[in-house]
Amino acid sequence: MPSGRRLANARGVTYLFLMIAIVLMGVSMTVAAKQWKTVVQRVKEADLLAHGVEIQEAIALYSATMKKGRVVPGEVYPLTLEELTRPPRPVLRKVYADPITGGDWEYVREPTGGIKGVRSRSTLAPIRQHGFPQQLHHFEGLPYYHDWVFQHPNASTIQPLSQTGPGAGPGSTPPGPGGPSPAPPLSAPGPPALPGPQGNP
Repeated sequence: MPSGRRLANARGVTYLFLMIAIVLMGVSMTVAAKQWKTVVQRVKEADLLAHGVEIQEAIALYSATMKKGRVVPGEVYPLTLEELTRPPRPVLRKVYADPITGGDWEYVREPTGGIKGVRSRSTLAPIRQHGFPQQLHHFEGLPYYHDWVFQHPNASTIQPLSQTGPGAGPGSTPPGPGGPSPAPPLSAPGPPALPGPQGNP
């Protein structure tokens, strides 16, 4: 085989190997980028849970403090998150941004305008779907970060209507398996018993 043809074949093989190497590098970089993106999202998600719970608990503490000595029942909510950080009794270390978007939270407000909770504006799907702590049990299986609402009263601790309806008080158990059996129906009153010979009924 002429030397020129051998040289051309060698160049062709080298070019082929170079193209394969470039493709493999591209695939590796794509996989690495996806893995890094997942790592970053996990960190932001953890911050969302931590800061959201902190704000939720701060709102609860604020309401409990403001309700002391009030005659009118009901929760008391701040109009801004900055109120939670003000002395002399701050209940929140700082006003956090939404960890997922980096911007402002979406506020969950009462009809009076008070902030009862916060939520992310993100519509990304969360990585974590199950295994939440008890105070966030209502997050189980929710499809978007926007569905994660950190509020007071906490949705995970609010009792269902079946357990809070008339006649159900603290410590009561709903009827059903494991609950108290319904009281037997009252029998119709019969005729009074006549006294016996010794005056006993």
